Amino acid sequence: MGITVSELVAEYWSVQEVSVNLIIFANLFGALLLGLVVGYERAYHGRAAGMRTYGLVCLASCALVVVAGYPTFWYGGGALGSGVSHVSADPTRVIQGVVTGIGFLGAGVILKEGMNISGLTTAASIWSSSVIGVLVGVGFYASAILLAVLSAGLMMWASRLEQWLPSRPAVAVQLHFCVGVLPSKAVLVQFALEQGYEIASGTLQIHCVNDREEWRFVASAITRKQGATLSVLSHALRQLEGIDEYSLGYARN
Repeated sequence: MGITVSELVAEYWSVQEVSVNLIIFANLFGALLLGLVVGYERAYHGRAAGMRTYGLVCLASCALVVVAGYPTFWYGGGALGSGVSHVSADPTRVIQGVVTGIGFLGAGVILKEGMNISGLTTAASIWSSSVIGVLVGVGFYASAILLAVLSAGLMMWASRLEQWLPSRPAVAVQLHFCVGVLPSKAVLVQFALEQGYEIASGTLQIHCVNDREEWRFVASAITRKQGATLSVLSHALRQLEGIDEYSLGYARN
């Protein structure tokens, strides 16, 4: 006599199955917290990949690794085979192919424009959603639901957490000087300090066309409260001699 649906469901949610899911839950929460810690360091310095991106990647990576540790429970193995794996092929190769393919898809949504990079969190969320699909595919439904809830919550509320925590906003600056003017970096450094900013090391780019120089750099606020707003910076730049045109915008680099 075959096993009934109710018996199959009861066996699937056995003590062993629930214990495995609880272990996965603990791993996911631990990975999320550690990913947020690392991401906050990047967010504090105004980088594009902040708490949401690092949290999603760390969370999804943990899910992929931890699911590989319980192959006997894949595809309802605990209920159908008394804890004995009935997997005939190697699903890890399929998982590897899926994750690699989704990686190329995620790369397509990342855009770089000047000093700004956008789409990193979207790319990470696409990759995370592929891992959710993997968990559902191998039968870890509870873990898949938790990963989906954590991922969605991370994307909705991590940005608010970043705003609440201390950080150093960054501004992308593009200056066009008048013909024949030789700008001084020391003057710009002093100007930035007066406005509550410092020029980020390694970001200065200098272009010269027809004896007219163009400087591009990222200025990081010393603290969030000290950094002047874009409107204040704009009015201050108008007072500097030798500047013909300028462009300002908050940078995520």
